[in-house]
Amino acid sequence: MKNSIYRLSIAGLAIMLLMVAGRAKSSGSVSMDEKTPVEIKIDNFVFSPNTLTVPAGSTIHWTNHDDIPHNVVSEDKSFKSKVMDTDEGFSYTFAKPGTYTYFCSIHPKMTGKIVVQ
Repeated sequence: MKNSIYRLSIAGLAIMLLMVAGRAKSSGSVSMDEKTPVEIKIDNFVFSPNTLTVPAGSTIHWTNHDDIPHNVVSEDKSFKSKVMDTDEGFSYTFAKPGTYTYFCSIHPKMTGKIVVQ
């Protein structure tokens, strides 16, 4: 009986350690490939995530979840969306490595950054 309880305790501890290790990995930066759909949400006047690192060839999709219009404009003029109403979206494929900063031209304090490797 004591041996069974001991084994169950060890098994439970092992499962908890695996769960904690999994959380530690997922809370850091996520490795993505160009086939992984990447979503940036626009909500409460914020781009989320605000900074994103992806491999070249990745497509990013922004979706406006705010009740007011927003758009996405790169500082280097490489991409620009139309003004998006609630639940409308815009996608852009990043072919070349580099750092792409962007903003909402309607609300210029809203900014974000895409790092393409």
